[in-house]
Amino acid sequence: MDKVASALGDAARWRIVELLSERPRSVGELAELTGLRQPQTTKHLQTLARAGLVAVFPLAQRRVYALEPAPLKAFERRLHGLVEATEAHEGDRDVLARYRAAIEAESAVADGARWADGRTFWFERVLAAPRDVVWQHWVDPERLASWWAPASLTVTECVLEPEAGGRAVLEYRDADGRYRSEGRVHTAEQPERLVFDLSVLDAAGAVVFTGHYDLTLLAVRGGTALRLGLRITETTVEAVSAIAGIPTGWQQVLDNLADAVGASHRTTDTKE
Repeated sequence: MDKVASALGDAARWRIVELLSERPRSVGELAELTGLRQPQTTKHLQTLARAGLVAVFPLAQRRVYALEPAPLKAFERRLHGLVEATEAHEGDRDVLARYRAAIEAESAVADGARWADGRTFWFERVLAAPRDVVWQHWVDPERLASWWAPASLTVTECVLEPEAGGRAVLEYRDADGRYRSEGRVHTAEQPERLVFDLSVLDAAGAVVFTGHYDLTLLAVRGGTALRLGLRITETTVEAVSAIAGIPTGWQQVLDNLADAVGASHRTTDTKE
């Protein structure tokens, strides 16, 4: 398949294939129709032949080439598979487009330190799981690490110690770098309320911004109603991309949480 893709990646060879799809043609005829010299045309045909795309028929003093349909059909199936996979993940492209637009919007107003201090977000979900189960997915490190990052990121440390003064740490990485947030738990009322803060740090350990989180879990018919408030302070200009990603990022990780607890019904309400 790689040979087919490479052979078809040249404009001149592509034109030769188009001409041969109409009918078999001689080297001279192909050279005339493509505007290439005959030696060039022969080399292109040899490349196509090595890829299995054409067959040669020596006829006396002439060499006539015909297109082989089987490799093209296989290539078509491969392309069709790529198209289907791309269409199945169109939502990821939409997320990127929204994130880019959010970064542009935030960049336009990030005119100095503390430019976004006091901004508040709310996220609400109904999870089809008992409140104790949802609580454990917030305070058990292994369970917390299983959902608290988008799929493209790998969690390397994840801690929310459920006690006043307990550590709050989120560290994850991707191919481009390592990202760390640190803070403290202020209130832990099992299995109902968790209040904590996390400061996003830059590579040197300086605070980029701080998020103050207030999580409440209420037992409702059929599961648990989750409500998460987030207020940000200590914002720097460098926080633009992180703050722009808050709405989409939390929607994604709460989707992960819903899947982790086996939720069959979920709703999202994001307010700012």
